Amino acid sequence: MIYVGYDPREHLAAEVCRWSILRHCPEAHARLLRLSDADVAAVYHRPYRREDGQLIDGVTGAPFSTEFSFSRFLVPYLSDYRGWHLFVDADFLFRASVAELFALADDRYAAMVVKHDHRPDETVKMDGCAQTAYARKNWSSLVLWNAKHPANAVLTPGYVARASGLDLHGFDWLDDDEIGGLPLAWNYLVGHNTPDQCAEPKAVHFTLGGPWFGSAYANVAFADDWRAASAAYVAA
Repeated sequence: MIYVGYDPREHLAAEVCRWSILRHCPEAHARLLRLSDADVAAVYHRPYRREDGQLIDGVTGAPFSTEFSFSRFLVPYLSDYRGWHLFVDADFLFRASVAELFALADDRYAAMVVKHDHRPDETVKMDGCAQTAYARKNWSSLVLWNAKHPANAVLTPGYVARASGLDLHGFDWLDDDEIGGLPLAWNYLVGHNTPDQCAEPKAVHFTLGGPWFGSAYANVAFADDWRAASAAYVAA
């Protein structure tokens, strides 16, 4: 199963992300991970509030960007701690088949990610949300989860409801050797990574904001690709 993070502010982005997955791999099973979905709502207990459009964590008081910031860590639980599953942020566009990505799954690892060294200089991203720097930033934006790995048994609804965002996004419940690496091509950060690092990205990540947010992001790299995909999704 592939879980695409969902936030109402990025409805179109999430739908286009899911469409791009299925376009390149029609046999894939992909769903939007909505907090309003019955199975998610029944187990997602982390409190939060909105202040002037910014989401604020009810546990730590820290700002966060999207409704799926914490729900992604419920994927092993939602999957009944069985099999391999993919979580991906809404602001991705896939340009290759996820079958290639799942072929990289290695049972030695509890999770596999692109191990970015992303240290943002900007303080604002994604249509006015606060930009937060933390260890292993963007590792959790695309996670190939080994739901059956014993180390992931800690990811219960109670743990996800109370652990700090830094501990969750930093994969602090895992030892270093339990986190496997994926090629940069599967999480190419638009505005951070460059063609000399990866000439043909398989999945591009509009981490600072994408064309669905309007003119401020109309000319970012791969914007034309996203608009073409959006038009094809709407037409379909």
